[in-house]
Amino acid sequence: MPEDTTYFYQFVPITYSISAEKKQEILESFPPPNLPNGESFFNIQEEEQGTKVKERLLLNDFEVKLTKTNKQYLRLSFSNNNGMIQAKMWDNQGAITENLPLLEKYTVFDIEGVVDAFLGNKSVTIQKIQVCKEEVNPFTLLPYTQQSLEDLTTELFAYLSELSDPYKEIAFAAMRRFWKDFRMAPAAKGYHHNYLGGLLKHTVGLMRFARYITTLDANPFQATIKLINVVEKAYKNELWSNFQDEIDNQHATVWKDTIDHLYHMLQGMMKHHETPLNADLLITSILYHDIGKLLEYDYAGKSFEPFSFLYPTADMSITQDRKQAGITMDPLGVLVGHIPYGVLLLTKVIETDKIVVPIEAIHNMSHCILCHHGLPEWGAAVRQPQTMEGYIIHIVDYLDSRYENTEKIK
Repeated sequence: MPEDTTYFYQFVPITYSISAEKKQEILESFPPPNLPNGESFFNIQEEEQGTKVKERLLLNDFEVKLTKTNKQYLRLSFSNNNGMIQAKMWDNQGAITENLPLLEKYTVFDIEGVVDAFLGNKSVTIQKIQVCKEEVNPFTLLPYTQQSLEDLTTELFAYLSELSDPYKEIAFAAMRRFWKDFRMAPAAKGYHHNYLGGLLKHTVGLMRFARYITTLDANPFQATIKLINVVEKAYKNELWSNFQDEIDNQHATVWKDTIDHLYHMLQGMMKHHETPLNADLLITSILYHDIGKLLEYDYAGKSFEPFSFLYPTADMSITQDRKQAGITMDPLGVLVGHIPYGVLLLTKVIETDKIVVPIEAIHNMSHCILCHHGLPEWGAAVRQPQTMEGYIIHIVDYLDSRYENTEKIK
């Protein structure tokens, strides 16, 4: 079953071949998450003032406020698939005292209320709120990618199946252990891929760029120059579009201040032209480059299995009653960060599965993870990349994270 389409302004070919039987085997072994297809989701912006609503929502924040006449009320912030929903609840018959303990302990609630509008801003005045204690699919409560998670899953494993050992072993060992979280995780809480499924989509995006540079074009340096040329054209289009539009309708310039940096990284990459490029090592490093975000971020539905894997003797009781809501930084994970976690997970997987890997390959993969942000001021754990693969992983991460903000369907 051949798959053939394009990415990055229709420039990067997406080409892989997979049989129907192999695709079915992949999806059975690594099933994509169950999506709430066919269900409608409450969009407060589409509701008229005075409309009665009855919805299941995710609580993000709340606080007790005072009116101008010193009467207490609750101001709450909820979310669902369509974004944020502001709400308030009056202190009728001791409602605040009754509900505060529940709001402090739980995050998913069934609410009933009425839509209000003030100065164009819509909110809900809650008349009844009840804790939802049943298991809830996070995809019904948080935004998620609108691209096919089944297709992204198939494409990812098509690329991983092309690897030779030990890289194939290292890749599949991680997916067997972390797939349930990996398929769902966001890649950020803001800026790019900040939704469920974002990590999967971002990882596949990097692999598309990397395969173009390393295998689909005859020369990795020429291929990178061609990609930079695409960026230059896109930036010119952004500038011209903004020039033609009125000031109030100006678009974001995604590619501003990027071209000089890309050429600087290309120059660094060229210094390693005599070193053979290891495409399998690069693809495996890409799989692990952001896998530490399984620990760095917290959100409804996240498990703590990666923590237990890294720290098997640790007392995990602190995580048992944790409130999980919208995408935020994990209070533990933020102390370490996804880049060091990526190296820790890589080495622990190799050790646990007793995979025999050349010591230089372990260091080269670790280096790719540590340098994929490119510069220390951008979070890289090394001063600058020291290998061809190190430069490429930064370039493709840089391109994909920005291109994400140009796509109409994310």
